[in-house]
Amino acid sequence: MLFSCCWYGDIYPASCLKWPINLLIIAQNRNMLRRMQSRQLGITDLTLTTVGLGTWAIGGPWQFGWGPQDDNEAIAAILAGLDAGINWIDTAPIYGLGHSEELVGKALRQTKHKPYIATKCGLLWNEKREKVPCLKRKSIAKECHASLKRLGVEVIDLYQMHWPDPEEDIEQAWEEMAKLADAGKVRYIGVSNFSMEQIERIRMIYDVASLQPPYSMLHREVEDGLLEYCAELNIGVIVYSPMQRGLLTGRFSRQRLESLPLDDHRRRHPDFQEPNFSAALELVEDLKKVAQRNGRTCAQLAISWVLRRSEVTAAIVGARRPEQIIETAPASDWNLSRKDIREIEQLLAEFKEKVAGY
Repeated sequence: MLFSCCWYGDIYPASCLKWPINLLIIAQNRNMLRRMQSRQLGITDLTLTTVGLGTWAIGGPWQFGWGPQDDNEAIAAILAGLDAGINWIDTAPIYGLGHSEELVGKALRQTKHKPYIATKCGLLWNEKREKVPCLKRKSIAKECHASLKRLGVEVIDLYQMHWPDPEEDIEQAWEEMAKLADAGKVRYIGVSNFSMEQIERIRMIYDVASLQPPYSMLHREVEDGLLEYCAELNIGVIVYSPMQRGLLTGRFSRQRLESLPLDDHRRRHPDFQEPNFSAALELVEDLKKVAQRNGRTCAQLAISWVLRRSEVTAAIVGARRPEQIIETAPASDWNLSRKDIREIEQLLAEFKEKVAGY
């Protein structure tokens, strides 16, 4: 069911009405078309909106899935993100075992928008829907052709090695990815989940356009030299999980955790286990106060916080339903004040001490 937002004439899913603040967020979202910020991705000519649309969760069940997913809602979420002004989509073959890429392809055929497409390689799967790392040359080439077909595009804008696993094969995989770039199958190539040492091993073979690492208030490992390293080499950085799998959105509770589908991978993640989970919930209550003081949501705060670092080109923000990306897209236009950043740092220091004391 759809409803018309009368002062804009736009159509949004009726589910947006379930949450009273959503009408305000829709208004924020429409304003984003004029002021969504963007940054250049490293050495490339790609100028990305600072919020990109992530499609990990919409793929449906697999080893690291998020439970059942309605395909129509997934496509609607993609279209809503593009209408909000987001100009790039991140996906991967392993997300739903090809299904996420297929949904992106279907959405692209339903819109006039022409977003940049970033996808990945290096993870296959078995009959148990489990990931199987593979970085062999022939496999990389085969994966690329399969992704092009599922996405329904002629070229992939950013092709990324998903994990450096098996590590001994990263050079041969990178060489094959370079061949794909030279052949015009992909425009630029990058890596995900790589260390500085691993990047050093491959960057002399072919230019590294980007790094995709995890980064959130709860996981700040990239601040230990990796962000500075990428800035020095002009390697773009697109971070994933800025909302830490939904934990920093302000909508999680013990009841919600208990109600997650049995095949939702978050049930097994350390952040959703005690004592980490309870400590995170307490932190989020304090973060809500900072967000509300600025007329924003906690999810927007979590995204804007990672974007405070100039080394970060953009943040990948996942959405399973239209109202989620309608809420989070406006994080792109929010530059945190120094006062807010200092307050958040204090809260994070207290959180770290609390977790360490358990």
